[in-house]
Amino acid sequence: MPQLVSSIILLLSLAGLSAAASGAPLLLSNDSSGASLNEHIELLEDVGAQLSIADMADPAVQARFQPAAGRATVGQSRNPWWVKVTLQRSADAPRQWWLENAGITIFNLQLYLPDGQGGWQLRETGDAVPYLEGRDHAYRRMLFKLPELSNEPLTLYFRSLDPAGNSFPLKIWQLGDLEQHASNENIGFGLIYGVILALLLYNLFILIALRDKAYFWYVMATACVLIFILSMTGHGFQYLWPDSAVPFWLDRITLPSLWGIFVMRFTQELLYTRRGLIWPHRLLNAGCVLYVIAIVINAFGYRAEGALMIAVTPIVTVPTALFSAGVRCYQGFIPARFYLLGYGAVLASTVVLVMRAAGLIEPSNFTAYLFPLSVAAETILFSFALAYRIQMLKLEKAEALQQADREKTARLALFQANADELQGAVAQRTAELAAANTRLQQREQELEHAAFHDSLTELPNRRYLVERCESALGNAARHNESVALMLIDLDHFKPINDRFGHDAGDLMLQAIAKRLRVHVRSGDTVARLGGDEFAVLICGADAEQHSREIAERLLAELAQPVLYGAERLIVTISIGVALYPQHAQQFAGLYKSADEALYKVKARGRSGSSISGEDGELSSSARLHLDVIKVTSGL
Repeated sequence: MPQLVSSIILLLSLAGLSAAASGAPLLLSNDSSGASLNEHIELLEDVGAQLSIADMADPAVQARFQPAAGRATVGQSRNPWWVKVTLQRSADAPRQWWLENAGITIFNLQLYLPDGQGGWQLRETGDAVPYLEGRDHAYRRMLFKLPELSNEPLTLYFRSLDPAGNSFPLKIWQLGDLEQHASNENIGFGLIYGVILALLLYNLFILIALRDKAYFWYVMATACVLIFILSMTGHGFQYLWPDSAVPFWLDRITLPSLWGIFVMRFTQELLYTRRGLIWPHRLLNAGCVLYVIAIVINAFGYRAEGALMIAVTPIVTVPTALFSAGVRCYQGFIPARFYLLGYGAVLASTVVLVMRAAGLIEPSNFTAYLFPLSVAAETILFSFALAYRIQMLKLEKAEALQQADREKTARLALFQANADELQGAVAQRTAELAAANTRLQQREQELEHAAFHDSLTELPNRRYLVERCESALGNAARHNESVALMLIDLDHFKPINDRFGHDAGDLMLQAIAKRLRVHVRSGDTVARLGGDEFAVLICGADAEQHSREIAERLLAELAQPVLYGAERLIVTISIGVALYPQHAQQFAGLYKSADEALYKVKARGRSGSSISGEDGELSSSARLHLDVIKVTSGL
């Protein structure tokens, strides 16, 4: 399956490239030192390992090569891959060049160089070959000295075989430039190695003093990952085991598996998974078993299966470890936070490595440095987690010595908490009662508003007008002022309801109400008495004069049309006015006089106004007063 996926990815990346570009030599110049060759190489998958260097002369075989298009990895594959490189120097370029293959711990790599006699010179390197035999110069990566270049193209071939993942980032160098580059690299890697080694020794001393299991697994994981980083960078092969091939227990399958086992054990001890995290603890144990299986099958030569095993196992271990740390973080366990940060950094870099091994991303300087840097960060953060854990253990011991005092404090705190709870309950109940009282007052206000206002127009209703008028009459009597009561009736309102419906009638009433509020003073009262009848109560010394002015304005303004959709609704108004004290002393008499005046306007043809008695006819109350005066006394 990994082989099929890798092949599909490669074929898709090569599709659509021009065949004319294949085989074109890379022209080297003075500035080519350190340049990548992967844009100019060609690839061929040797299915079943059927091809040899002699077959490269066959045009049919040459036709099967495809441009790499910048790719430097094909992922896991059981088949060998042939890499074709064609170089040619420009007139001003040096003759001597060095070729670097920066693939990570390739199992077996064969380089075929022309021997100048029509044959081929074989150079073999990789993990299966001792370091001193697989290099032309002391460098951590695979480095080969090329024959001196002439003006003619030079074609050479690599045969790469690694079931755990084939990669071939190729660069061309001048030796001086490479040595300077290597010097700069060694400074950076030396800092990383120094940090990890210093933390390893520091925590080893603490382990010897405390004999804590978490420290033991931390030291084992740190030592293992340090060796793993040395192996990945090539420094381990160069300095630690240069005289032999890489043994299986130091290769790219066994070292990550051992590191995974130690990290899982460290996780279990640091996060106390045995206490309350039974299933995560068992899953982490299962992950350790899978890593052991990967080591065993790799020892028997099943390198591809071992690589697949260590790629699949994190599917179980990583979510489990993160879940356990998340639970402990939620529970307030501070070391779990450091663990999440450190493990998250390494997890991200490990994903990058797995994707690189699978051929999903290309090798680069970023991916080469990412894992060592993340491991250094993880080592620091895990060390912080352990230090905090020890501090917590000390605090727990001190806490045990003060247990009796804490119990006494707890009882006092319980009493205080009960008192606070009671006080809180009283305060809560008080607040609830206050809120209920507020709601009751609001409800009373709402009911009072509903009792004194018309729901359609939001104007005061008849009841409100009566009370307001009685109050105004009393005030007018005390200050020797006058009061005017205007009754307003809409003319021809019923035909609107009959023709257009009650919605149109309601709209007309609401529009009339708004206009009344606009054209009446703020101190005067506008009310709807019912149906199409309205009233205006005017107070003050100038009530009579002002009532005449208002009547004139209202006759003009209220007759303006009201839009109802596309229809223009028009009504006129009739107004009857009665004055205090001329026409009545009480509201009932005032209302009756105004109504009589309104009736006279209706009788005259509507759309007008009239003040009671202005035509010389006395009001009913005035006539009653005169009748009383004319009655002959019986005395």
